[in-house]
Formats: sequence, C-alpha cells, structure tokens
Amino acid sequence: MDYERIWAPWRLSYIIGDAPSPEPTPQASLLPGGAAECFLCQAVAAGDDRQRLIVAGKGPSIALLNRYPYNNGHLLVAPQRHVAQLDQLKACEQLDVLETIARMIRLLDKVLKPEGYNVGLNLGRVAGAGLPGHLHWHIVPRWPGDTNFMPVLAGVRVIPQSLDALWQALSQASNELPE
Repeated sequence: MDYERIWAPWRLSYIIGDAPSPEPTPQASLLPGGAAECFLCQAVAAGDDRQRLIVAGKGPSIALLNRYPYNNGHLLVAPQRHVAQLDQLKACEQLDVLETIARMIRLLDKVLKPEGYNVGLNLGRVAGAGLPGHLHWHIVPRWPGDTNFMPVLAGVRVIPQSLDALWQALSQASNELPE
C-alpha cells in the first residue's frame, strides 16, 4: 500500500508537552492587573504583533492565532484586560469582543473561505479552559471533511498552513477589511 506522508513537525512540541513559551514579558510592560504567566497578557503587552501572532488588537480586545490550532485559521479573541468571569467585563469590552469576533469571521471568510465556524467560550477549567484566568473565545473555521482519520487513529491533527504564513495572509487582508 502506498502511503502519503503529511509533515507537521512544529506540532511535535505540543504533542509531547515541551512546547517553548514566548520570551517572558517584563511585569512593568503588562497592563494594570495583567498576569506575567498569562500568554494573552503577554501578547497584549508585547510590541511585535508577528512574534505574538496578533491579528487585531487596537481596541479593548485582541485577536491572535492559536499556537495549537484545532483547524487552520483557529483564532482566539479576548479582552485585553485580564478578567476570568463574564460579569467582570465592562459593557464596552463585551461589545468590542463580539465586534472583534464578527470582524475576524469576515476576515477568515475573505482569506480561507470556510463553510462554517465553531465559536465558543470555555468558562472554567472543568469546562475545558486551558487558561481559566483570562476569558477568551475560540473561532474555529470548518470545511466539509475537515475531520478525518488522523485524530482518531494517530491522535494528531494535520494543519495545512504554517502559523507564520497564515499570520501574513490575515494581516495583509485585515488592512483591506473595513472596520
């Protein structure tokens, strides 16, 4: 039998659990109330959008690529302020998060042309929140047949595009997308 090889070497560090963290952000550059160990707070504080994979971050919320995506184009949208509960969000932050989610979906429509989305919030560790201290929503683009045998047989998902190439495409298209 002929097998086609699918290479996704950047995923290995996640699978075996020794993924490198971005350089720590100095406490002084975090927003007030930010947590030094929180990758979202680090992304908000950092100046290099490409290194932190930030796609949008001009308002009270931030959108960035998930470093360990379920699917190509998997984004995270979060308030810039470090809060853990929905009732801790100010009304303007709630509105901005929803507007950012809608804008990111328009951006993904333009760049990747998915046929659907899973959009969700895991609230609390037992609900699946890997970072329970900082609210964040997942936007996962979906296509027919994007679930295949790889996760079932090998415990691996195959992502067809590098994070850097996706960041470049989304950043370029974002500049052309009306607010």
